Amino acid sequence: MDAQQLFEQIKKKRSFLCVGLDTEIKKLPSNMRKSSYLLFEFNKKIIDATAPYTVAYKPNLAFYEAEGINGLKQLGETVSYIRNNYPDIFIIADAKRGDIGNTSQLYADAFFKNMDFDAITLSPYMGKDTVEPFLSYADKWVILLALTSNLSASDFQLIENKANGLKLYEQVLETSKTWGSMDNTMYVVGATKAEMLTAVRKHIPDHFLLIPGVGAQGGSLSDVAKYGINRQCGLLVNSSRAIIYADSSERFDIAAGIKAKKMQQEMEELLKSFSLI
Repeated sequence: MDAQQLFEQIKKKRSFLCVGLDTEIKKLPSNMRKSSYLLFEFNKKIIDATAPYTVAYKPNLAFYEAEGINGLKQLGETVSYIRNNYPDIFIIADAKRGDIGNTSQLYADAFFKNMDFDAITLSPYMGKDTVEPFLSYADKWVILLALTSNLSASDFQLIENKANGLKLYEQVLETSKTWGSMDNTMYVVGATKAEMLTAVRKHIPDHFLLIPGVGAQGGSLSDVAKYGINRQCGLLVNSSRAIIYADSSERFDIAAGIKAKKMQQEMEELLKSFSLI
């Protein structure tokens, strides 16, 4: 899937929503916890309830790796279920990998060949050779950490280079945008940094951005669109906890669908206001 195809899905669904599958056993309905395949069973219900309103899913690897081999099997089942039932939905491995080239090649094989993800989040801080193995896969994407929404992001990302006036995250954008293209490279920019999207767009006006932090972390969807939207939308806005844990009862999937639909409706109005649909 290239950028134009992703934009076509956004227009078709009138949505740029990404649902984060941060599935944590202790937060799931108590009546489900006896199952040995709980993560997948929960995900399946969430996916069926939210698929009409989302263009992407983003499982966070930590929640599956924490459960060992059984958790990884359920991650694989989750990806297969989306592929088989909702083949047009974009699937992101939120893995935040970053290692030397030969190790990165094995990570690329694991996530793109063996697990069939469309994209993976990566840390770019070890440089180009750590990202290149992922870019060698046709029709797959890298999503590079640029400006994150965690509290200590400013420890490094906002440090300014006195020689050229660029902050570290800006240097990451400037350097890494030459490694791939608009059809295989996205960037993570936190929704809680929405006003800084103007600066981000000066460096990468046409790339897609993955925006976490809307919902439970307090980011504003309208601000994200105001400062970050481009002529192909250029945004995938992720919501995890606010959707998948909208209700803790047996009706959790219904509540998740309602929450996803509400976000889709807000996104539809924003897309209309920017004359993108």
